[in-house]
Amino acid sequence: MGNALTHYMKPDVMPGPDMVPTFDPLMGFESRKERVMIATQEEMESAKLPLEFRDYCAHLAIAYQACRSDTFPFVYKCAHQKHEYLTCEYEDYVLRMKEFERERRLLERQKRLNKAALA
Repeated sequence: MGNALTHYMKPDVMPGPDMVPTFDPLMGFESRKERVMIATQEEMESAKLPLEFRDYCAHLAIAYQACRSDTFPFVYKCAHQKHEYLTCEYEDYVLRMKEFERERRLLERQKRLNKAALA
């Protein structure tokens, strides 16, 4: 709550929802592992995975969907796959929020440094 208002009030330091990162991903890190998709586009298409599930957890969504179709009336047997998928989704959400906050803080830092350089 307040993201839209803050984006309106401070557009120069608040990254928008469709904004790509403007800073080096390795800035402040000695080494950082790049995220890669495990499931390929062909695998997602052949599994008929809906577009909203085609993210970094798609391989787990495919496994969960396959388990549900294999054990249909007894879908409770897929609780482990469901838990793995939902945990991955949560961790992806947390990582995206951390990246958003990092971008916001770096924009504020850049604004503060530019202001100090002019003074």
